[in-house]
Amino acid sequence: EKAVLSSSSTNVRSLRSGIAFRKAASPVEGDAQNEPEISSETSVETEVHGTSLFEDDDDEDIGHVGSASPWAQFDSWGASEIHNFGGKSYLMEPESVRIPLTDRSDPANKNLPSETEILDEYEELLRHRSSVHLGYPYNLNYNNEELHKFMKYSINNLGDPFVSSNYGVHSRQFEVAVVDFFASLWGAEKDSYWGYVTSCGTEGNLHAILLARELHPDGVLYASNDSHYSIFKAAKYYRMDSEPIKSRSGGEIDYQHLERKILKHKDRPVIISLNIGTTVKGAVDDLDRVLRMLHSLGIPREKYYIHCDGALFASMIPFIDYAPTLSFQKPIDSIAVSGHKMLGCPMPCGITVTRKSHIKEVEEHIAYLNSVDTTIMGSRNGQAALYLWYTLRRKGLEGLKAEVLGSLENARHLRDTLGQRGIRCQLNDLSTTVVMEKPVCPQFIKKWQLACENDIAHVVVMPNITREKIGVFVDEFVAMREENGAMEPMWPKSPLSRLHKWR
Repeated sequence: EKAVLSSSSTNVRSLRSGIAFRKAASPVEGDAQNEPEISSETSVETEVHGTSLFEDDDDEDIGHVGSASPWAQFDSWGASEIHNFGGKSYLMEPESVRIPLTDRSDPANKNLPSETEILDEYEELLRHRSSVHLGYPYNLNYNNEELHKFMKYSINNLGDPFVSSNYGVHSRQFEVAVVDFFASLWGAEKDSYWGYVTSCGTEGNLHAILLARELHPDGVLYASNDSHYSIFKAAKYYRMDSEPIKSRSGGEIDYQHLERKILKHKDRPVIISLNIGTTVKGAVDDLDRVLRMLHSLGIPREKYYIHCDGALFASMIPFIDYAPTLSFQKPIDSIAVSGHKMLGCPMPCGITVTRKSHIKEVEEHIAYLNSVDTTIMGSRNGQAALYLWYTLRRKGLEGLKAEVLGSLENARHLRDTLGQRGIRCQLNDLSTTVVMEKPVCPQFIKKWQLACENDIAHVVVMPNITREKIGVFVDEFVAMREENGAMEPMWPKSPLSRLHKWR
């Protein structure tokens, strides 16, 4: 079945006609929604969302199910393969890379390797480490060679992306096109939104929480314990009152605890940061449930601000059939996403989109720029906007969807393979983050660059993580486990103790 856009997908269907589709060149088998159906009435407290689901052996003839489509597969250096490193590691030591303060003729500098030697070695090291990079969500399948010629220019998008300035070497036209794309993807109406290309997802969160504070100076910020650390960093930076909210075992926010905390401060505006995919467990908070809660508590629209932190999953959910709708047609205020994660970009970057009316709270005209100051940063990386625009144009909607569906299927494959080999694991619905027991061997963790928290670790399955790479990882995990033993729960109700055993 071809990975085509579902006619039931409201967000994708609502994209303006100016965003081009790319015709499929070959089919992508499978459907990301083939999970056994789970009743919505089942409590998350029973960890149903985290259950490892065993599929019959009859369905094991997987072939190349989940592999990315031709438009999405831009592997310019072999990211899908594993590259061994047999280089001279001493060239990366501080003594080799130090910058001398005296001339090269100084005897103290005679043994310094040349810049070419160091850089060649560095490339080999990056090639190896990128090929065994599983713990952090970066899509390494990209080929931007056509853009290399622009690296000789100092492209700076200083000021507001929608307002011209005196500095002419910019990529604002590409930045605005990227913002338009995501605003349309998230259901924003024309001329109702504002946004910009950020340096990362954290900057998007910082900008959103700043707007919330300016709109509601006496508001209280609520976010779950599983939220990204930048949310509470923003509260600290802006000297805001905040209430950490408990998380359920699967990583989703505890709605009853949230309601109790809101009632505790009923006389103050509500600022909520919801997770569209938590950092460690990939859990998605239920936006509609929170909106129903605010309505039932009688909190008027002008008294709350909702930010959606979708660093990874906000760029995935619009392409998943029957997924919750993330849309500005609902009473939300901002969405932040990372550009270097699901999209794939060689430099950290992100996109934040908010309601146009909100930006009036922070804008200030700067004569020096002949523009308006509305962003967190002053000088902004114009290369990032160009790279994001290029990626979106090259992959197109169908290519992006193919990468999303392929990653979802490969995440289920990793979960199932780990479970069949006796390793406790969990995969949340709508997620590509497979949570598992933490390996006891530090060298194994370092090699595969696993993200760990207490007694659990995770792998974020991205388009460059193939079935073959998954097979090598699991085999090495099992061998390491047999030699060093398995991680035991650190305390009775530790994260590991809450993971489902394979059944």
